[in-house]
Amino acid sequence: METIQFGTQIWTGDDALAGLEKIDSQRIFLVTDPFMVKSGALDQITMHLNVKNELSIFSDIQPDPPITKVVEGIKALQSFKATLLVAVGGGSAIDAAKAMKYFAQKVAEDSPQLDLIAIPTTSGTGSEVTNFAVITNAEKGVKYPLVTDDILPKVAVLDANLVLSAPQNITVDTGMDVLTHCLEAYVSINANDFSDALAEKGFQMVFEYLPRVSEDGNDVEARQKMHDASCIAGMAFNMVNLGLNHGIAHAAGARYHIPHGRLNTILMPNIIAYNAEMNDGFWEEPNRAATKYANLARLININAANPKLAVQSLIDNIICLRKVLKMPASFSEYGISKDLFESTKAEISAAALKDGTTVANPRKPTVADVTDILNRSFM
Repeated sequence: METIQFGTQIWTGDDALAGLEKIDSQRIFLVTDPFMVKSGALDQITMHLNVKNELSIFSDIQPDPPITKVVEGIKALQSFKATLLVAVGGGSAIDAAKAMKYFAQKVAEDSPQLDLIAIPTTSGTGSEVTNFAVITNAEKGVKYPLVTDDILPKVAVLDANLVLSAPQNITVDTGMDVLTHCLEAYVSINANDFSDALAEKGFQMVFEYLPRVSEDGNDVEARQKMHDASCIAGMAFNMVNLGLNHGIAHAAGARYHIPHGRLNTILMPNIIAYNAEMNDGFWEEPNRAATKYANLARLININAANPKLAVQSLIDNIICLRKVLKMPASFSEYGISKDLFESTKAEISAAALKDGTTVANPRKPTVADVTDILNRSFM
């Protein structure tokens, strides 16, 4: 038996932020990043909250949120005696708020259960609808996934106006993270009919709307569609986990500090080729992953004589999309030196195999497999 549950209420479309005006008589602890405060963008949220509630803003959040910042946030929210937690920002702010919510309850069992409202300002992580967060130990250079229903947001607010000003590089980085989520959820060993339906729709939306929003950031329709696609993909992988692409990305990201979506995109063609066993030849019997990738290929009008030819065309289309979005094709093109790569790849390979996302990969990788993928992704 499978149990499928969607625990987050989603507010999306025109005036989604206006729903915040329903909140009354709360002590709201708002977690965000410094840019949201300095740019004035946070005012779009606080204007809906200030009248009926007391508000405390914690903005000391940085990319790949370290454990130390989570601890500082817990102390601040406990001192404020918060009754509601609101996270505004990209995956880092939302993940940090999730960790604060979880560990605040653990360190003080008599503390009240805090509902979490997640308001994403990037279209990529899907963190607003997942029970998943990633926290970094900066000293050790290790990322730790936190997976528990205790951190699932109660409400997700999807308003395209919050992403209109996102620069092109962040737009495409986060957008390609959405594509990674769709691909990995679709071939996950845990995939089911419900996750497949979501992954397929999100996949189609990325190919249709990400080039548009990369070209014109003021394309409001494309912005909202990518915002929705990010959420849809998050719902898919929250049911069935991810795979080796994220396993390597978590491990390599802690060492190379390449933006997460950009790192996923560098790895993506080689991950697909590995999962589909493309080295065995086009005319060999396709495995389950190859058959499913071929299904996705058909959704973007790729027609081929057999599944593996469709997979190769899918890989080629992803490489073409990467070029259109002006993204690097390799670690070396991004700027990672050969010396740094050689000195870290063994450590990254070992860490990737231990990552909680790798367990759902359709093929069970070895250290040699991961090292080969890394080598192919460097050049």
